[in-house]
Amino acid sequence: MKAKTKNRIWLRPVVQLFFFVLIALIAVNHTLVEEGGGITFLSGASLHALCPFGGVVTIYQYATTGAFVQKIHESSFILMILGFILAVLFGPVFCGWVCPFGTIQEWTSKLGKKLFKRKFNRFVPRKVDVVLRYLRYGVLAWVLYMTAITGKLVFADVDPYFALFNFWTSEVAIAGLVVLGVTLVAALFVERPWCKYACPYGAVLGLTNLFRVFKIKRNEPTCIACNKCSNRCPMNIPVSQQKVVRDHQCISCLECTSEAVCPVPATVDFVVGGK
Repeated sequence: MKAKTKNRIWLRPVVQLFFFVLIALIAVNHTLVEEGGGITFLSGASLHALCPFGGVVTIYQYATTGAFVQKIHESSFILMILGFILAVLFGPVFCGWVCPFGTIQEWTSKLGKKLFKRKFNRFVPRKVDVVLRYLRYGVLAWVLYMTAITGKLVFADVDPYFALFNFWTSEVAIAGLVVLGVTLVAALFVERPWCKYACPYGAVLGLTNLFRVFKIKRNEPTCIACNKCSNRCPMNIPVSQQKVVRDHQCISCLECTSEAVCPVPATVDFVVGGK
């Protein structure tokens, strides 16, 4: 069967750009408000208030004391709940469609793809890569433990997302800037390196791939084994070898589907159920 030229899911980059610009605007406005300017009705908005992972790290303290961790707002708790609901239904769509830090890694990787061509995203040996992907669960455990015993938002000091949208302020720790720099350089060689190896929120949402309602399913009888779905996947998931994608690293970007890259209609689809 002759392969057809496919386009990316056009809506995803639009949504990604929207949220990136929105968060950037809020971050800049927050700084301007502190200096006596900015947009008044956004004066209370901050990155901490808009981060769903803030809700995750404050669960223990909220359950034991009824209070939130320092700097965490009620909005983070609400966004965490919404994020979980979306993930249970559709998988980690926050990671693949919303997260501004995932977006800037993708943008940086476009340069890497031009520089290294086919070798891009293939620098880390498969055996090493498989092990490294579980590091983010170690980061998650460390963050939850340290936050629980200190009652402070310890992750903010090394959070590259916070550093990205606050690098011009004195609020950012040197460690955060270092992690940000290392991640962006690494994104020239590996697509979404932070997401794959270190993101604690991605680790949490990734678990929903095991039981999500809407799944990415490959129809084996119509599959022509072209491997286009696997090659397109930014998380290096071997989609062409799976009947249903349950990999904990899937970000529900839908780049592997028949609408985006698969040359055979209704072969890699986003559907309800699947065994």
